[in-house]
Amino acid sequence: MLRSLTLATIVCLLPTCTFAVRSAKKRKAHPIAKAKLQAPAPGARSLRAKTAVTHFDPTAGDNVDGDDLEVRRAAVDALGPYNGTVVVVDPQTGRVLTMVNQKTALDSGFTPCSTIKLVTAFAALNERLIERDTPVHLTRRTSLDLSTALAHSNNPYFKILGDRLGYERVVHYATLFGLGEKAGWQIPGERPGLLPDAPPPHGSVGMMTAYGEGIQLTPLELAALVSAIANGGTLYHLQYPKSQEEIDHFEPRVKRHLDIAPWIADVKVGMRGAVDFGTAHRAGVDQTEPILGKTGTCHDSRALNHLGWFGSFNDVERHQLVVVVLLTGGFRINGPIAAGVAGSIYKQLSHENFFARDRILSTQICCTR
Repeated sequence: MLRSLTLATIVCLLPTCTFAVRSAKKRKAHPIAKAKLQAPAPGARSLRAKTAVTHFDPTAGDNVDGDDLEVRRAAVDALGPYNGTVVVVDPQTGRVLTMVNQKTALDSGFTPCSTIKLVTAFAALNERLIERDTPVHLTRRTSLDLSTALAHSNNPYFKILGDRLGYERVVHYATLFGLGEKAGWQIPGERPGLLPDAPPPHGSVGMMTAYGEGIQLTPLELAALVSAIANGGTLYHLQYPKSQEEIDHFEPRVKRHLDIAPWIADVKVGMRGAVDFGTAHRAGVDQTEPILGKTGTCHDSRALNHLGWFGSFNDVERHQLVVVVLLTGGFRINGPIAAGVAGSIYKQLSHENFFARDRILSTQICCTR
């Protein structure tokens, strides 16, 4: 009799226990993940937009003399009212085609978040710590290769690589790629980023190589870095001509040649994967004009802002572009949203046949709010 009562009690309590566990899991769910699962109520979409976007004019104070105004128009339209900046560069010459919200773009730098993983990847490949398909064990049963880790921006993977590289080698490769120094050539108002004098006081070197802790990166520095990947290893001084005469007499200025050619294809696979199925999938547009890139999402303790980065280039034969987007402010801001902004730029220019025709530079007034 006692056994029957006990069994009946357990059976009766089982649904309640199950419900309690499910309820606990729901309470622990991240608010963003929860928002994705729930259908929006009427009017919720506009409320989310107000929360996610700080409405201001990102073009205020910009000097657009010398800009490629077709590119600028696409960048301004894509950035919209987001608090952030867009830098677009010709990776084959180092010419800055446009810079939206120039004050932010020329600032002294922000935490690079996961965009630093591009430097980490090249450092680990060049030091023969890994090959593209080398499995790195994260747990007893879990391992990733470089392509998958880049596509999904896996933090434990890049922390392991950073600990294996050590502080000195990490700073060495970051310096080679132009971090900690001005990316531009005589661009008024530009300030350089920063590399730390010592490893992070809390945590290992892996915090630098996975999150960029202690590093300050500027949008121009990231644009120069991504340009070197796109063009096969040439790190240019970025130049921002401000008149038709300067454009007519433009000459590329090489800062240094990087010996990264053997590893570029390996890194590009992961950058393409980020757009095709990973953290940057919002950037994806026409598969005949593929986009490759790396996102970054983190909190910048110096600026007290949440950041969303995306450094990218398109794999096309004509008029190749590097597009860097940095969004600042608002806890809903992240790398995938920045990737969406960049994707809109590529898409608009593609619809205008930018990548398929000979072009005459437009210098008419445009693109202010």
